[in-house]
Amino acid sequence: MEHKQKTRTGVVLSRKMDKTAIVSVVRLTHHPLYNKVIKKAKKYKVHDENNACHPGDKVRIIECRPLSREKRWRLAEILLKGEVAEIQPQEIDVNLARPEAKVEAKEEAPKVEATSKEQGGAK
Repeated sequence: MEHKQKTRTGVVLSRKMDKTAIVSVVRLTHHPLYNKVIKKAKKYKVHDENNACHPGDKVRIIECRPLSREKRWRLAEILLKGEVAEIQPQEIDVNLARPEAKVEAKEEAPKVEATSKEQGGAK
């Protein structure tokens, strides 16, 4: 008798450990009282033998025997390569914020005329 292994599909969040990836799996559930559809996310530590996946990739994971204290899943396949910009906050140039553009935007805003109450006029 063969047991069917559980499979999940999620997005890789982190690859900071060797042969381990953190994968976020999002599922939709109904709220028991309000019957509104809500998203619930769970993070899994996944064994990635070849360090093949990168942050932003959509992957399929399958359940396996315990590989470490928290790893119970392994990478089955990479479904879609994601492109995530790996820019550190220190690398962002201060000039990119363009404070002069904000000043121009404020000057172009339409001016609202004062109403009769603000001008002190009577009805």
